[in-house]
Amino acid sequence: MLAGSIMRKNPIRAGPTPAPRRRRPRKGKTTIGWREWVGLPGLGIEGIKAKVDTGARTAALHAWRVERFERDGQAWARFEVHPVQRDNRTRISCEARLVGVKAIRSSGGHLENRYVIVTDLTLGNKTWPIELTLTNRDEMGFRMLLGRASVRGRFVVDPSTSYRGRKLDAVRKRNRSGGSPNPRREDDNP
Repeated sequence: MLAGSIMRKNPIRAGPTPAPRRRRPRKGKTTIGWREWVGLPGLGIEGIKAKVDTGARTAALHAWRVERFERDGQAWARFEVHPVQRDNRTRISCEARLVGVKAIRSSGGHLENRYVIVTDLTLGNKTWPIELTLTNRDEMGFRMLLGRASVRGRFVVDPSTSYRGRKLDAVRKRNRSGGSPNPRREDDNP
């Protein structure tokens, strides 16, 4: 042993390591996974896959052809959404009243000014209003990101599971076939 060193007890216990304790969801809160099918009924979107990201504060929706306009003296946005991953042909035209513009720092560190709207979100059997920023998420894996402000106080997120909310197989098939309420295909007339 070296001079001046201090001998410490070994903190490692002998024997098997106990299994980690699973936290139980708080009373009244539903558990959701790291990705979920959600609906945006106010925008005419029956189902879209969303990544639940508690590291992000705000929710973001992939929107393109975003155009600001005035209606009855208020600012509105007209935009299109591709509700199906890896499908740029199916699109839904949307309009929503703007509630502001936010400077959002992306995970890559880039600062972007985004339009903000408020619309209803449906997850499982719950529907509530959320703030949603409009941005180009073409390079991202999900068309929608659900930040912590959108789920705070309503859900417990279990990152080891997916799609624990309402099953939207019929919506997914309808989206792919272009049969949801107002989707258009790229080859349709505008």
